[in-house]
Amino acid sequence: MPHTVLALHYWAGAGREFDSLRPLLSPDTALLAPNLPGFGGQPAPAGFDYSVQAYTDWVAAYVARHALTDFTLLGHSMGGKIALALAARRPAGLRRLVLLSPSPPAGEPMSDDERTAALACFGKAADAEKTFDTITWLPLSTAIRQAVVADNLCCSHSAWNAWLIAGRREDISAQLLGLTVPCRLLVGEHDQAVTPAMQRTQTLPYLPAGTTCQVVPAGHLLPLEVPALVAELVS
Repeated sequence: MPHTVLALHYWAGAGREFDSLRPLLSPDTALLAPNLPGFGGQPAPAGFDYSVQAYTDWVAAYVARHALTDFTLLGHSMGGKIALALAARRPAGLRRLVLLSPSPPAGEPMSDDERTAALACFGKAADAEKTFDTITWLPLSTAIRQAVVADNLCCSHSAWNAWLIAGRREDISAQLLGLTVPCRLLVGEHDQAVTPAMQRTQTLPYLPAGTTCQVVPAGHLLPLEVPALVAELVS
């Protein structure tokens, strides 16, 4: 049976951020990149509270529904935190964990003023454009820029607010004590969202012994800026 890469996208993004990986993976590797509830037009189930644990339950159900028995879990930013929470449950068939600039497991720092400003940016095209310029470093095509901005504007208001108010501050560190799956951590040297220094001090200590923090010349959107390197890590 083919190996599967299950990819979880960043906050205010969508599963299509991983489309550039598809032609770079081996023919016997399948890529699944769902839109998480509240993003990319994916509706949230009834009673969904948008917490990290709720997203983890949703992804666990997705794994069961697709009968994944041999897979790599790839998580980017918000998706990285969700991937960590799922990996901590030791799902059968999980072979490796690849984290791309993940949101730190014990909580991602953000001042009250920054949070208030981010909450006010919901649904505003001009702010989505500014965000793209802030979180990228390598030049990207106009088509990619338009897609990233469109994904930002496609978020539900509930998903947008919940992550800023609670999700990014949710502490899942205690769940990671039994994390043993082989793990790779990749961060952008010029990432202004979650800096390499933050990853070394706030993410790396919670990962299995022997995990290293690989820093590459890029910004925050690693699957779009350095897709070949990401594909190499999950191969």
